[in-house]
Amino acid sequence: MTAHRTVRLVFSLLAGLLLAGTVATTAQAEDGYRFWGYYQWTNGSWAFSQKGADAFVPADGGVEGWRFAVGGAKPRVPRAAGDFDAICGKTPAETGKKRVALVVDSGTPEDAVSGDTPAPATGTCVVTAPKSNGAQILAAVAPVRIEKGLTCGIAGYPSKGCGDQIKNIKVPATDTAVTLQVGPAVGSTAVQSPAATPASSDDGGAPWTGIIIALVVVVLLAGGGLFLNRRRTAAK
Repeated sequence: MTAHRTVRLVFSLLAGLLLAGTVATTAQAEDGYRFWGYYQWTNGSWAFSQKGADAFVPADGGVEGWRFAVGGAKPRVPRAAGDFDAICGKTPAETGKKRVALVVDSGTPEDAVSGDTPAPATGTCVVTAPKSNGAQILAAVAPVRIEKGLTCGIAGYPSKGCGDQIKNIKVPATDTAVTLQVGPAVGSTAVQSPAATPASSDDGGAPWTGIIIALVVVVLLAGGGLFLNRRRTAAK
């Protein structure tokens, strides 16, 4: 296991312990963290993932969820239900691929980092390779900021910070449900890992150009060396 994956697993387990406490009926002051939580829709409700996104491979028909919030003892799950039919119902199944519904909830203004404004919660149907994991599915929908093996930002939100500890937080007793903005399906036969650097699409001929130039330089240098050698021989 790499150092980054170890850090991510430890943080996920820590967050799970924080979120697994008894649900409060009123707002309470406590210490917590501001972070993106990772969930799966299971048996009609959101469950905090017991694996990191790069280690969990959702099945065809699965529903993944991400929620940004200040979390303490009370679970801060996505505020919309993981309705696979509502998100993927209009996307036809494809042979050799799977459909996974992805819910991304940026949370409330109260949870936001100073100066940031959360975007509306979205639902996207991701059509991808059967072996794609949760991290790859998320990266197919939006840019992901990874720091020290942790998912710190999704689509540029938040603009800074990563799992910051917050003192004396006040977690609301309930979160008001929201309606998802369901966008067009995203399809790819080979989802790229979020840790990989995308190749530039506007320099397709650059590598061959560089090789040709290098060959020309080698030929010129070789020719120049041969010419000088002949002059020296003739001068003797």
